Amino acid sequence: METILVAAEAPWVREQVRTAFVGRDQRVVEVRRGQDVRGAVAEYEPDLVILDMQIANMGGVAASIDLRLEAGEGRLPDTKILLLLDREADRFIARRADVDGELVKPIDAGILRRTAKRLLHEAPAEESPAPTADAPEPVGEPEAADG
Repeated sequence: METILVAAEAPWVREQVRTAFVGRDQRVVEVRRGQDVRGAVAEYEPDLVILDMQIANMGGVAASIDLRLEAGEGRLPDTKILLLLDREADRFIARRADVDGELVKPIDAGILRRTAKRLLHEAPAEESPAPTADAPEPVGEPEAADG
């Protein structure tokens, strides 16, 4: 059984996440405060953490950075993080918070399930080889001759 932790102050956000996974082989654990995320991750060891960007006192960005730092020091398991954004322009800050995925609210249950499935079951990304000095330059369109 997969465990999904959702952290959101707004009841409607928690409800949307919970109902998206009803009847599945998944358990949804809820917290209302960002500062409770670290303890819930330690206690439940979730497979996926879904953070609302707007949580009083410690929002989703701060909570995701906190989880990454704690996991980096070996104090918490490394978990997949999905950040729920308020608007498209917030994607920039989501990337800076080192999250694995982001969705813009309001949340569509089908898209949320597909995104969670992708995050939970994707193979770790392999880094592509760095270009070398003797790699050939890409060939572009031929330039038109004057004439």
